[in-house]
Amino acid sequence: MSNKKVLYIVHCIDTEGPLNETLDATFERLESIFDIKITPTEENLSLLQNKKMDLCGKEDAVAKCFAPELLNYNSDWSELDKMLDVLLSDDFRKQFPDDFGDGWVYSWHCMDHIGYSNNPRLKDVGYGNIIRFYRSKLRSFERSKDEINWHFHPLSLTRNPLQAATSYVNSYDVLVQILCRRILDDNWFPIVNRPGFHSERPDSHAFMEQWIPFDYANQICDEPDDQPDLSVGRFGDWSRAPTTWRGYHPSHDDYQEEGMCRRMIFRCLNVGTRIRSLTQEHVREAFSEAQTTGAAILSFADHDYRDMRPDVNKVRSMLYNIKIEFPDVLIKYAGAEEAAILLTNNSDKPEPKLSMKLVDNKMFVEVVEGEIFGPQPFLAIKTKEGHYYHDNLDIIEPKKQWTYVFDSQTLELANIDLIGVGTAGMYGKSCVVTLSV
Repeated sequence: MSNKKVLYIVHCIDTEGPLNETLDATFERLESIFDIKITPTEENLSLLQNKKMDLCGKEDAVAKCFAPELLNYNSDWSELDKMLDVLLSDDFRKQFPDDFGDGWVYSWHCMDHIGYSNNPRLKDVGYGNIIRFYRSKLRSFERSKDEINWHFHPLSLTRNPLQAATSYVNSYDVLVQILCRRILDDNWFPIVNRPGFHSERPDSHAFMEQWIPFDYANQICDEPDDQPDLSVGRFGDWSRAPTTWRGYHPSHDDYQEEGMCRRMIFRCLNVGTRIRSLTQEHVREAFSEAQTTGAAILSFADHDYRDMRPDVNKVRSMLYNIKIEFPDVLIKYAGAEEAAILLTNNSDKPEPKLSMKLVDNKMFVEVVEGEIFGPQPFLAIKTKEGHYYHDNLDIIEPKKQWTYVFDSQTLELANIDLIGVGTAGMYGKSCVVTLSV
């Protein structure tokens, strides 16, 4: 496609499983966000949604926050499963084929709900529950173009799941446990990130630069600041980031500034939510950039705990309306990883391949093909008692060879059940190698 102008369409989904919010809980959010206390009834909710209640100038913002479509939750796996049966069907995917004759593609950024102090929204708590459900579901539909990607929500200071947070450092124990299990239990390692609550900070920025090459995070958007709990740069602040739809390499000290980091951050606005929403003008910008430069990625984020069918139809309608203005630009539905690789012209680069062997109590890890993204593979260890650990490798040759010694200073080899290493490739793709002891 090097001689064609292409706009890649990437539908990122923060894949978190079912969410249950009662009517009382909805009105508790109303009080928490807008300092408005009202008796929780369906009638009052309807009045709020239709701006029929005097809120001293807050009517529009409240109606936006509690719109019916935003409260249309998939409250259990059966409801979510019914939605997926439609979304994954050929009939739905191919209602508006791309210019290559293919149907809609989804990027499922799966998270684990772990470490909470309580569970008021009845989320599916446990390691690997969501990624395994989606892997199984996609296999049943034989959808090879859909992708499974990475999503992580840092835990709040009190580990209350109703509170948002940004610190990877404060959540590092849970983060490491999830990654160890993804390697050893699911034979999987992340290549593409979608940040929890759209937020990054210096610690998550540094973590990503070690392990994950592609990051659909940039939400720069000119929009009214009318949601008090999200105002003045709180959580997902992207006010200084580039407006490009082609991605950028961030600076070491500022994830919003262009610089010399290895990883790429791509712009990714929202659909089906109350902030930083994708508009027709954004779609026009992406088409224009693809026309000028030859390629761009129009990406947008969604949540699987809401009905996504209206969101897909809304984006397809915008694409249909704007594409008429750019007849020389082809649209291609793609996964987040696929689009990033194609945009950067790296589809011909070999996948990373690692070898791992034990000699007595010393483990050797080596790159045998391709190039890894970070300075070392991610080491995961499972003991016979079922505990998971992560540790640094000893660097023998940078980016090429590492060792690790099992002894009294680390873990005795006699107590080890399974060892694994995982890495993303410098240009995408990944490799996981495990060794049973």
